[in-house]
Amino acid sequence: MTPRIFIDSSVLFSAANSATGHSRDLLVMGVNQEITIVLSSYVLQETIRNLAQLKQPPLLEFEERLSNAKPEFVEADRQAVLEAGSLIVFKDAPIIAAAKIAKVDMLVSLDRKHILGKPKLETYIHAPILTPIEAFQRLKAAK
Repeated sequence: MTPRIFIDSSVLFSAANSATGHSRDLLVMGVNQEITIVLSSYVLQETIRNLAQLKQPPLLEFEERLSNAKPEFVEADRQAVLEAGSLIVFKDAPIIAAAKIAKVDMLVSLDRKHILGKPKLETYIHAPILTPIEAFQRLKAAK
């Protein structure tokens, strides 16, 4: 079975804004159907909003590559977001709530302040929370 990986907006932004790096590698793995990329519309909207602020936003390429990765979209309802909000700053609660609902194999983030290194969040979503390099290495080792 293909690993299901929830990617947050920090990783999606990094993948869109760089031709190299492990964030981009995960997006390529999605395009190659080595993993199933799981997102929420909240993550996608936040990523597009942040990309649009760049001097030369790579929006067309990003949308094409993401479309080729055929991501699965999972949405969190209000109650799930409120519940997750008791564990994390509220702006990140929709990400944690959606990752939990999606029952993913891992959540990948670059947010060291609020998401990474938080065992309570890993317990809550029933999955490890990793950086892109950690996720990439774990996925390659599992092959």
